[in-house]
Amino acid sequence: MNLQVEMRRHRDTLIVRLVGELDHHTADEVRLSLDEEIAKGTCRHLLLSLESLQFMDSSGIGVILGRYKLIKQKGGRMVVCGVNPPVHRLFDMSGLFKIMSVHEDESQALSELGVAL
Repeated sequence: MNLQVEMRRHRDTLIVRLVGELDHHTADEVRLSLDEEIAKGTCRHLLLSLESLQFMDSSGIGVILGRYKLIKQKGGRMVVCGVNPPVHRLFDMSGLFKIMSVHEDESQALSELGVAL
């Protein structure tokens, strides 16, 4: 299976929905797509919606951590939502939940960022 990346902006927040598998086959494509969109300048916060992400490996952790650092450098915040149990376990084991918050859905995550729908 491959990966689909859906991106949209809401005010100064880039909302990214990942559908499929984020692994060593798809990580570079995701990294480049996100970096290009973030570099456009109007993106301050990043929301990752992962409810349709079925699998992620350590390459995915690297992509997420790198985008977290990029957003922090811009003075923004990164949040995640809709994390299914296997991906949640990987986030927990890697320590990502110590640096970013997790929410049930996009609405809650946007509210946390102060940019509710």
